[in-house]
Amino acid sequence: MLTLWQLLRRRCRFNELRRAILGVSQHMLTATLRDLESEHILTRTVFAEVPPRVEYAPTDHGKTLAHLMKALGDWGQSHLQARGR
Repeated sequence: MLTLWQLLRRRCRFNELRRAILGVSQHMLTATLRDLESEHILTRTVFAEVPPRVEYAPTDHGKTLAHLMKALGDWGQSHLQARGR
């Protein structure tokens, strides 16, 4: 969810995602990105540059998850408020 949340905000490169998601290992982020790509939730674009540049972005199908992510975030905020945090 954290990976998708970042990508719904903007296109990102791998190391940008690693810095944005505290505590994620390179292995886990790679596996997550591959899974999301295989499910057609995000795209992986490789630019023909030296050194190679790769960007990840949500597909149109992936963008349909934005309202669900927002609803979960809203629920989390209200839950914390209800608990007095």
